[in-house]
Amino acid sequence: MPFRKVEPEKLSQSVVRQIERLILQGILRPGERLPAERELSERLGVSRPSLREAVAELQEAGLLTARAGSGIFVAEVLGSAFSPALIKLFESHEEAVFDYLDFRRDLEGLAAERAARLGSDTDLQVVDAILRKMEAAHLKRDPADEARLDAEFHMAIIEASHNVVMLHMMRSMFDLLRQGVFYNRQVMFRQRMTRDALLDQHRAINAGLQARDPEAARAAVEAHLSYVRRALEDDLKANRNEAVARLRYEHEQARR
Repeated sequence: MPFRKVEPEKLSQSVVRQIERLILQGILRPGERLPAERELSERLGVSRPSLREAVAELQEAGLLTARAGSGIFVAEVLGSAFSPALIKLFESHEEAVFDYLDFRRDLEGLAAERAARLGSDTDLQVVDAILRKMEAAHLKRDPADEARLDAEFHMAIIEASHNVVMLHMMRSMFDLLRQGVFYNRQVMFRQRMTRDALLDQHRAINAGLQARDPEAARAAVEAHLSYVRRALEDDLKANRNEAVARLRYEHEQARR
């Protein structure tokens, strides 16, 4: 018979499993500092030696890292989904921008559908709260703040989808977006008509989620990212036209 005697689990192993789960679920994020040893041992209800043993095991596994004089931090376990050479290619070839947006549209549409079905009430409250902050930033005409909240809004939906593989992959992708690898999001939030349209689109996404309507939530996300794609295409075309016009003007000036 395939049964073995159940062995009592060491306290340190319970701590290891709890911290692993928090990292896997994206609750503890890369670079986040853990509470001080005394506080953390009290929260977990274990002795400090048991906590130290767990932390040492997690450090050996590459999930935690110690910084001299600063404490224990969640390791940068995400890294990048792409090599530095490929990131450089993304930056220099505009077709990567549109493939990135198409990828996001498909994956985030699925995330929104899942979030409407599987997200908890707290998940949806977080999404709604970020939208309210976006509305406040919109009134202040703060493009940097709007761009930051835009990323938070989309990540909150992905978190609400409760798929840990999607969560970690999209966090890595959004890190590239924050670095400006694909395009400068703040540019889109500087134009009044575009800003208004984007806010309305985020409201539609939120409405679908709050109504727990998977089809409406997915359609709203797909419509939003299709709009972003068209706006970027128009911006790139306008920049190319301006470059041609400048060359033509400079040529005509030189001929006179």
